Amino acid sequence: MPPPKELRNNGVVKYVGEAPQEELATGEHSTRNRVARSILDHGPSTVSELAGRLGLTQAAVRRHLDALVADAVVEPRDQRVYGSRGRGRPAKAFALTDCGRDAFDQSYDQLAADALRWIATAAGGGERGEAAVAAFARARIADQAEGYRSAVEAAGPEGRTKALAEALSADGYAATARGAPNRQGEQLCQHHCPVAHVAEQFPQLCEAETEFFSQLLGTHVQRLATIAHGDGVCTTFIPGTTAQPAAPPSPTTHHASESTAGRNPA
Repeated sequence: MPPPKELRNNGVVKYVGEAPQEELATGEHSTRNRVARSILDHGPSTVSELAGRLGLTQAAVRRHLDALVADAVVEPRDQRVYGSRGRGRPAKAFALTDCGRDAFDQSYDQLAADALRWIATAAGGGERGEAAVAAFARARIADQAEGYRSAVEAAGPEGRTKALAEALSADGYAATARGAPNRQGEQLCQHHCPVAHVAEQFPQLCEAETEFFSQLLGTHVQRLATIAHGDGVCTTFIPGTTAQPAAPPSPTTHHASESTAGRNPA
């Protein structure tokens, strides 16, 4: 039988990659994954059921469930009782939360790639297909623009890149802003990209994002590296500027920026 799938390290399951070294050494996080996986495979389960399935003591199962509940991966529920009920309280059953389900590998990336591929084909393929995907990518960014724009406009000219980084971090991009080495300007670094796997196939997603940064910050920007193309971080160079942010990007109009978005620079 193949080993159970591990939970993804996506920020929801906090203990993955963050547990103390001694805990990792004893296989604690692997066992915790097995507990969560058993609930995924079999549905809401009691401590007794999990212990029997996994060959663990009930005390060990409770310890792992306490950690999973604390991380919002599972939640206790009253177990349904069919027929006559005996004395005492019914045992609690533990079920995966929505966040817990999302922590397991699912087919969202493949679904998104299939949808974009369908858009390209329906538009006629070739250049028309690429243009249709680009239009979708810009429309997607435009839908998200208002929150980013509010954050940037509330900051002073010298704090806009930092404000954008903080807004991106709130959306899961783990972004930071720092001075660019040996260059007049700043670097916006995104240490996580929720759409990296799809952007490998459709660089229009990166290009639309870079165009949006250019519009938002009121200056040409240059994408230096992307996670989608094998770099450890998405890095965008932003030259020093005091320009006011431009109007929101139109989902149907291409905004050129000095960028290598979605592609590694030569």
